[in-house]
Amino acid sequence: MAALGIVAGGVVYMALFGLGLLQILVAAPIAFAIVKTLGALYLAYLGTKLLWSAIRGVDAKPSSPIRLGNPFVQGLITNTLNPKVALFYLAALPQFTGTGPDAALRGTVMIGIHYAMGAVFLISLALLAGRIREYQPLRAIGRWLEGLIGVIFLALAGRLLVEHN
Repeated sequence: MAALGIVAGGVVYMALFGLGLLQILVAAPIAFAIVKTLGALYLAYLGTKLLWSAIRGVDAKPSSPIRLGNPFVQGLITNTLNPKVALFYLAALPQFTGTGPDAALRGTVMIGIHYAMGAVFLISLALLAGRIREYQPLRAIGRWLEGLIGVIFLALAGRLLVEHN
């Protein structure tokens, strides 16, 4: 579901690019700063949750079923509020789309292809992770990785908040 949320965030960028609004978002410093700040705060929230979960450890009781809506929303918000995605598309796509009247359409199709390929990769990765999730020797490694990812998210959030461009 997280992979589908990320792809849904890509649909947001497809629409913004296709309508020409992505250029406005990046060109308007206040709007871009708001998206960047919201993205950083959300990353900090996720990082804190991951780090806290890793510190607390794995419960002895069986894990509760995963709510599928929550990972979708997390993927959607994380991808939509990532200002680097907007910058990447604005920097990379014009090299391939040209400047003609159908450049926006070509760019939108290219973003769609990018997210379709990403969906296949992310869903495959999630299925693989799900299969090895219960393998006991990997549980301790999973806690360490969860903590490491939490620290990385917090560092990225801090970097987003302090960078000026």
